[in-house]
Amino acid sequence: MAIPNYQDLMLSVLQDAAKGETRVPAAADRIADSLSLTDAEREEMLPSGKQRILHNRIHWAKFYMTRAGLIDSPARGRFVASSVGHALLATKPAGIDVETLKGYPAFADWYNKTDVETGAPEAQATKAAAASEVTPEEQIDAANGVLHSALKVDLLQRIMSQTPSFFERVIVDLLVAMGYGGSHDQAALRLGKSGDGGVDGVIDEDRLGLDRIYVQAKRYSSHVGVGRPEIQGFVGSLVGLGANKGVFVTTSTFSTPATDYVRHLPQRVILIDGERLAELLVEYGVGVRISRSIAVKRIDEDFFSDE
Repeated sequence: MAIPNYQDLMLSVLQDAAKGETRVPAAADRIADSLSLTDAEREEMLPSGKQRILHNRIHWAKFYMTRAGLIDSPARGRFVASSVGHALLATKPAGIDVETLKGYPAFADWYNKTDVETGAPEAQATKAAAASEVTPEEQIDAANGVLHSALKVDLLQRIMSQTPSFFERVIVDLLVAMGYGGSHDQAALRLGKSGDGGVDGVIDEDRLGLDRIYVQAKRYSSHVGVGRPEIQGFVGSLVGLGANKGVFVTTSTFSTPATDYVRHLPQRVILIDGERLAELLVEYGVGVRISRSIAVKRIDEDFFSDE
């Protein structure tokens, strides 16, 4: 039989995850057995030749169900059915698909999320990818958007699975990639070495060291937000140091009182939450690499012009 699409695989993936913690390769073997897939089908690769089709589709089934809260990721590369996932299986569903997942608030919020900067729905890529009427160019753009969104989620998960010192190195690499800190060695010496209360480190704003930026970095889980008191403590440290520029970075989110507070400060304080952090890491190539590039060519109208 043909390999089912990722939505048709969702139920099988959740059922396998309900048996205990597992990884995609192990789940793929068991699911392939249950579907009686041939050896050739099990080894069939994506057009890029980078990954087996079955593994890829199981990954996406797992990803979407994770967004709905049906699957948890207790450790790097491992996943297991959550209590919500077990509750769904208890109803003996005939199948699970994107329409099923829309019934879960966490998935619905992500699916319909709006990109504040552009005003365009961030989930538009996901929706377009499922439509058959879109043009090939739209499908390429949609697929790239889905991959970008998944990459940001994976980046934060990887950072959370590392040590606090690793997180500090990530911030160093990012700031240097953005043009701060002079050389990488100089940046590494300053960040994390300040020792002042409420401040994790200081980094030069430019190569000459004419001004400095003070940094606070908090590696929090997504459900643990940063409130106004923590920002006030950071600002108090800036005042005590005679500094007027600071960056507060977290892997989670900032509360509304916290973001409102920094708007009216004489100091320039930038708040970078997990979403923005992941966006910057991707933009400046920190912790990511180009897997492949696709060039979309169009007719050169000037070439065919007589003038």
